[in-house]
Amino acid sequence: MTALTTAARERLLAGMTSIASDPGQARDALASIELWSTAPGFVSYQPLLSALIERERFDLLLDSFYRVLPFGTGGRRGPVGLGPNRINPWTLGTSVQGNIEFLRARFGADASLSVVIASDVRVFSDLKEAFPAGVSSPLLGMSSVDLAQQAAAIYVANGVDVFMAEPGSGRYLSTPELSFLIRVLGAQGGLNVSASHNHPDDNGGKFYTELGAQEVPPYDEQMVDLVEAVREVRSCSWEEAQATGRVRFVGEDLHEAYLADGSLVLSGTERGARIVFTNLHGVGDQTVGEALERAGFEVHYVPSQRAHDGSFPGVRFRAPNPEYPTALQQAEELGTRIGADLILATDPDADRIGGMAPVEGGWRFLTGNELSALVAAARFEGAPPGKIGIKTEVTTSLFSRVVLAAGGQLVDNLLVGCKYIAGVLHGLETTGESSGVTGSVDDVLIGTEESHGFLLRASTRDKDAVPPALVLAELTAVRKAQGSSLAEALEELYKAHGAVANVQIPLVMAGAVGRGRILAIQEALRRTPLTEIAGRAVTAFHDRQDEAGVFGPIVSGTDRSSRDVLAFQMGPDHRLVIRPSGTEPKTKIYAEAIVPAGDDVGQALIEADRQARELATDFVRHALAAIGMELGPAGLFCSPLLGIDERVAFASQVLPGAVAQAEAGVPGPDIAAQVLATLQGWGGDGVGMTADGYRWWRDNGDAPPSVVQALDPIWSGE
Repeated sequence: MTALTTAARERLLAGMTSIASDPGQARDALASIELWSTAPGFVSYQPLLSALIERERFDLLLDSFYRVLPFGTGGRRGPVGLGPNRINPWTLGTSVQGNIEFLRARFGADASLSVVIASDVRVFSDLKEAFPAGVSSPLLGMSSVDLAQQAAAIYVANGVDVFMAEPGSGRYLSTPELSFLIRVLGAQGGLNVSASHNHPDDNGGKFYTELGAQEVPPYDEQMVDLVEAVREVRSCSWEEAQATGRVRFVGEDLHEAYLADGSLVLSGTERGARIVFTNLHGVGDQTVGEALERAGFEVHYVPSQRAHDGSFPGVRFRAPNPEYPTALQQAEELGTRIGADLILATDPDADRIGGMAPVEGGWRFLTGNELSALVAAARFEGAPPGKIGIKTEVTTSLFSRVVLAAGGQLVDNLLVGCKYIAGVLHGLETTGESSGVTGSVDDVLIGTEESHGFLLRASTRDKDAVPPALVLAELTAVRKAQGSSLAEALEELYKAHGAVANVQIPLVMAGAVGRGRILAIQEALRRTPLTEIAGRAVTAFHDRQDEAGVFGPIVSGTDRSSRDVLAFQMGPDHRLVIRPSGTEPKTKIYAEAIVPAGDDVGQALIEADRQARELATDFVRHALAAIGMELGPAGLFCSPLLGIDERVAFASQVLPGAVAQAEAGVPGPDIAAQVLATLQGWGGDGVGMTADGYRWWRDNGDAPPSVVQALDPIWSGE
C-alpha cells in the first residue's frame, strides 16, 4: 500500500473527526494510519487497512489507531485487530520489548533475568465480522500460543530466559499457576497471553513482577512509558529461540507443587459432595478440576464445555464468565440430572470461580459477593482473633460483617484489582503493617473481589480459583453430612448479619466514542455530584481521585486512572459506586442496600434487592442523562453484554417502530422480519440478548396484542 493521497487523507480526517469526542483523536489516528500504510514492518496488514479505508470504516479506523492500547486493572487487553489500539503481534511485541527494558532498569543492565510465560486457548476467528470478508489478514487463526511463542523469542533475543508450557503438549499454565511459578522459580517477571473471560475476538498480555503480582502505580506507568518509547523490537524465530537453550518447558513436578500448595486450605476430611464442574472451554480442568479430584470429591464435567476451544462454542453468547448465570446453564442441567450438591465453574484462565447451590425446585446462582461471604465464614470459623480479611471497595459489606464478627482485622476500601490485595500482602511481609492492619502474610485468610476473584494463599499473588473451589466443596460436604446445604449456610449468614443486596449494572460503551462517553459521565458526576438517588439523600460523596482522601497524593497517570471511582453514601445502609472498567469497554455501577433480616430472611432479601435496584436504576438514568442518552426499561432489562447504543435503540426505536408499523397497517410477518434483521445485525446473539427486555415490554408495557403476536415467535425459543 502506498502513501495516502491528499484526498484520501482529507476524507479520512473528516470522517473520523465527525465521530471523535476530541478532534485530536482523529489527528492522532490519521498519523498512525499513515505509518501503518507505508512502514515495511506492517506490509502484511496493508491489504486489510486499505480495504477498511476504501469502505470508509471511520468508526473502526478511529478506535484502532487513535491511541496505544493502555494498561488497565488486568493489564493490556482488547480486541484483536490492526493498529496500536488493538492486540496484534506489533502491540504485544513492543510491550514485551518495553517490559525487558523495565526489567533491565529494575534489576540492572547485566543482571541474569528469567520470566514465566502463560497463554490461554484463544484463536482469533473474527466472530464479530469486524473485517471485510475475503481480504487477506495475518490475524485470522492467530492464537494465544502463537503470541506466547513470539514473546518468548523476543525475550530470548534480549538475553532473558523463559519458562513456559510446551506448545502443542495440551498443557497450559493458568493465571494463578503463572503467579505461583514466578515465585517458586525465582523469576524476575512474567507474561500471561490471555483475555480471561472476554469475547473470543479479544486477547491481551498481563505482565507480572518478581512477586508474582501485577505491577501497581507508579511503577506500571514507568513500564508504559518504556513501552511507548520502543522503536525497534529485537527478536528471532521460535526455532532459533529454542536452539539457544534459554526456553525451558515447565514439567509436571511444578504443576504438582501448585496443586499441593492449593490444597492446604482444606481443614477436614469430609469429601461427600457430588460436584458438577465446568471449565467453560478453558484451562480450569487442569487446575480446579484436577484439584477437586485429587482431594477426593466426586467430579462430573460438562461434556459440551470441556474441550479447550477459544471460540467458546458451548457457552451462551460466547461469554465464558462465571459471573453470568447464562454461562452455567448447561452445568445446571447436568446438576439436576445427577442430583449434584454443588456446581462450580471457572473462566478460561482459571482465576475466577463461580457456582450454584441446589435449592428446593432448582438451583440458586451464587454471586461473587455471596461466594466471598461464604468462603470468608468458612476460613474464619475457629480461627483465633486478629486474622485478616481483605476486600475491594465495591465488594459486599456482608463480607466485612462476617470478618469483624469473627474477631478479624479488616481491609475493606481497596481499589479494584487483585494487585492491590497483593500489595497489602507485600506490605505485611516487609513491614508487618499495611492498610491499617498488622501481622504477617500467614494471618491473611482471604482477599476477595466481587467479580468472583479470591486470593487465599501467600504463595500466589493473583486471583486463584483452586483454593476457593476446595473450600466451597468441603463446606458443601460438611453441610451435606449435617443434613444441611450451602444455600442454608448462606441464609444463616444473612440472618446473622443482615440482608445485604448488591446489584451491578454494567453499561457497555465500545470504541473511541464509547470511551469518551465513559469519561464524560465520570467528569459530569465529579463536577456536580448527585444530592439524591432514588429519593434517598446522599449523605457522603467520595471521589477517590481526591488527594486529601483515603488514598493520598496521586503518584502517576495510571494511579489517577485506577482511582477514577466515585462513591455515594445514603446513610449507613445504602451506597452506590461508579467506575470505568479497566479491562473492558464499559462503565460499572454498583449498588448496595441493607435491611434487617428479621424472622423472614427471604422476604428481607427481596426488599433489600428492590431497594438496591431502585438505586442502580435511578443512577443509570442520571449517568446517561449526563451524556444526553436515555435508556427505557426495555433496554435496561436487556443483557448487560449488549452495547448501550443497541439497548437504547431497542427501547426507543425497535419496539416503538414495530408498533408504528402495525398502526400503519404493515403485516405482522413483515414487522417481525424487519425486527429480526435489526437484531441479527447487532452481532453475537442479538435475539437472546434482548429477550428479557422484550418480555418486560410485553408484560409490563402497553404492547398492542397484534404486535405481540407478530414478535413473540422471534423470542419463543429463548
